[in-house]
Amino acid sequence: MATPAQDIAGSSNKLTRTVSHSLMVSTSPTAAFHTPSPIATFHSPPSSFGGPQLSRTQTAPKQLKPFDSQDIKILLLENVNQSGKDILSRQGYQVESIKSSLPEAELIEKIRDVHVIGIRSKTKLNEKVLREAKNLIVVGCFCIGTNQVDLEYAARHGIAVFNSPFANSRSVAELVIAEIIVLARQLGDRSNELHRGTWNKVSAKCWEIRGKTLGIIGYGHIGSQLSVLAESMGMSVIYYDVVNLMAMGTARQVPTLEALLNEADFVTCHVPELPETKNMIGAAQFEQMKEGSYLINASRGTVVDIPALINASRSGKIAGAALDVYPSEPGGNGDYFTTELNSWAEDLRSLKNIILTPHIGGSTEEAQRAIGAEVGDALVRYVNSGVTLGAVNLPEVNLRSLTLDESNHARVIYIHHNVPGVLRKVNEILGDHNVDKQITDNKGDVAYLMADISSVQPYQIKEISDALEALSSRILTRILY
Repeated sequence: MATPAQDIAGSSNKLTRTVSHSLMVSTSPTAAFHTPSPIATFHSPPSSFGGPQLSRTQTAPKQLKPFDSQDIKILLLENVNQSGKDILSRQGYQVESIKSSLPEAELIEKIRDVHVIGIRSKTKLNEKVLREAKNLIVVGCFCIGTNQVDLEYAARHGIAVFNSPFANSRSVAELVIAEIIVLARQLGDRSNELHRGTWNKVSAKCWEIRGKTLGIIGYGHIGSQLSVLAESMGMSVIYYDVVNLMAMGTARQVPTLEALLNEADFVTCHVPELPETKNMIGAAQFEQMKEGSYLINASRGTVVDIPALINASRSGKIAGAALDVYPSEPGGNGDYFTTELNSWAEDLRSLKNIILTPHIGGSTEEAQRAIGAEVGDALVRYVNSGVTLGAVNLPEVNLRSLTLDESNHARVIYIHHNVPGVLRKVNEILGDHNVDKQITDNKGDVAYLMADISSVQPYQIKEISDALEALSSRILTRILY
């Protein structure tokens, strides 16, 4: 009978391990993965997964189960899509799903017992919260952004963080196209007037978007998709980014933000939340925009200075704006978008030709299904096999899967401080065994080592684990077999 897989964990992981009595075959991708290239400030290059399918002559991969599945506790917050829940539940994990975010005190109580947490944009995993997460090994952000997680603290404590940087790009791009048309035709105001019983058929200051210039700030996955859609509707496209990027279609990159603002009829922001992007559209930038132009922000709430936008709208400098994100956003649905949350909320709501939406850029069935599947698969790969491809705060490391033919093999995962001499000490510990394959990489002060060793017995695995745990460089040790 084949030896079932289990995990020998160090002192930082408090799971009581038991042996799984079923042998499971992985159905997740196990062939070659392509590592993403470094991420630019405003632009995330694409990442691809894939490789050849198993042929009839290949041996099926062996899934490393690092625990009795029922011992793994997963907490999913903010109504994570069913596709993600199903992927995790099929592994046999204990999955608790809550539709909203939690107050910090309640979150701290919940996170103490979980090994995996899944969140969206509202839940804040700061140092205070993560310090209490003694069993946590991985965070799944079921969204694009990861600024709601203290990535540095998580990395220093061996907690991997995954996200879905591309799955909702099309949904956001389509929303922006819709908002461009709605703003150009003043559809929001006309609809509100008719809801109140007022018939107001006008054409003044209503425009076709054909022949107008769209200025895109941040030409990443969303910006470039938006570029293609806008051109297909007859718009001219210019874009500004901090790195030189190949244009889609006939779009043209401009050298400065000011150059874009001077030329564009519609300005749309697609940048991450960084110190460099905070209030990047403020009073000075509104002055640089064309008279009667429009602003759209579906990126991060801190990118636009809202009081400056209110002044620009009241003065007539801009003819309209669409906002999907805000500096402070409610933790759940309800009548919370008030002056208590943002002091300018009432003034913003009173403006003409202003589209206000509650952070719904990626909120489509298609996008949420794709995000759920992408992040769910990444969490399973990490928990079961230690693969970090797609992690935003740890080195991206992958080894091909062990096969069912490779009995008495173990996978050693050693997350450690990036200091001299670690590899020599680890290899001294592994030296009595045959190291079939090994890979190591670092990201700043944190390094990630993964090695597969053969002809190893359970008592020897315990010895290896104890020896690795004793090293001063250790952050987290996991041994899967």
